[in-house]
Amino acid sequence: MKRLVVLGGGESGVGAAILGKVKGMDVFLSDMGTIAPHYRKMLDDEGIAWEDNQHTESRILAADEVVKSPGIPPTAPIMQRIASKNIPVISEIEFAGRYTDAKMVCITGSNGKTTTTLLTYHILKNAGINVGLAGNVGKSLALQVAREHHDVYVIELSSFQLENMYSFKANVAVLMNITPDHLDRYDYEMQNYINAKFRIIRNQTPEDAFIYWQDDPVIQAQLKQIEIEAQLFPFAEREEEGTKAYIDAENELIINSPSTSLKMPRADLSLSGLHNLYNSMAAGLSACILDLKKEDIRRALSDFEGVEHRLEYVDTINGVKYINDSKATNVNSCWYALESVPAETILILGGKDKGNDYTEIEQLVKDKVKAIVCMGKDNSKLLEFFKDKVNIIRDTHSLQDAVDACAEIANSGDTVLLSPCCASFDLFKSYEDRGEQFKNAVKAMRKKI
Repeated sequence: MKRLVVLGGGESGVGAAILGKVKGMDVFLSDMGTIAPHYRKMLDDEGIAWEDNQHTESRILAADEVVKSPGIPPTAPIMQRIASKNIPVISEIEFAGRYTDAKMVCITGSNGKTTTTLLTYHILKNAGINVGLAGNVGKSLALQVAREHHDVYVIELSSFQLENMYSFKANVAVLMNITPDHLDRYDYEMQNYINAKFRIIRNQTPEDAFIYWQDDPVIQAQLKQIEIEAQLFPFAEREEEGTKAYIDAENELIINSPSTSLKMPRADLSLSGLHNLYNSMAAGLSACILDLKKEDIRRALSDFEGVEHRLEYVDTINGVKYINDSKATNVNSCWYALESVPAETILILGGKDKGNDYTEIEQLVKDKVKAIVCMGKDNSKLLEFFKDKVNIIRDTHSLQDAVDACAEIANSGDTVLLSPCCASFDLFKSYEDRGEQFKNAVKAMRKKI
């Protein structure tokens, strides 16, 4: 009997453990942290052996194969020990892909991947496709393969999830963009991060599709270095050579695939802003490649409701608009947010810095931001970089203090934008926790009026 060890007791790890059990393997799950009660119950209900708050090396190193949760870096001591024993290590996505022949629509990128994933899923689901949602959003792919049957999966993949993908293949691979992110994981070498992202096209054949942003200089440079077998479907704001999705002179969205040509007014798209135009193009291209009806695609692109914590309008209080963009955990995400807001914006920044370079947003800050409120345990890097670039800069160390500072600075007609540029783990459990706390602080302000 094959001995499978799963490292990490979150959504992906528990899903992989259950799939392993369903496939008749001897499964052991280990987590250095504490496993949440509902995941413990899932493991117990399946009779799967598990441990938390420790790694028992003798049991782990007896594995025939290890499924590693994406958050565990290859530099972790237990991963070093596994490597020294030459035990194969794969991702949950790789593991699940062995046991399904469903079509895979896989989406990655430094920014926009969650919105694009959810929009693509929305189009397919509303067109009557038997579709599953997996990866960074939705349920674990492995768990769905174990317990459900879908004809198509729409999967959001981070660079971490792509790292241990070897035989898995995306029928439709989408790469939204590549900007510096998670460089602390990649030895501060941008090429290492680029290589991880480009694993999304691994194993693709001429029958498969690769959708990407045509004007991304990092993607373009990489395309010159490698050979791609898949059919190329680039998208851009305006038509260029080879562009398959673009806006024409009449402000119509044009999408062309081998079997479908679609046209609809840009004004009919439910999502606004340039970044959301690209998300709509990528999702629309995926749907056209999968041969969905044009009317289904148009309808879904016009009635999608967006993503929580991504440019989410919260309230207008005393004439000041509050926007929650807590999902902006890197500098490029913040750039897109600033691109979509008016001048006289008060910007809340701060959190766990991942090797950020703030020069990318420097000009937009000068053009649009009247004040920066820093919110983090250590704001020294932000304070130093922006001290001469805005008239007002405040140093706070909690979300409530940050919101109070914004309310004090803001005048009617201003916008307060939480778009932190950084990971949330210094003060919060997650970017969702940070966004919820921001929304609650704004709601509390409303009650005081």
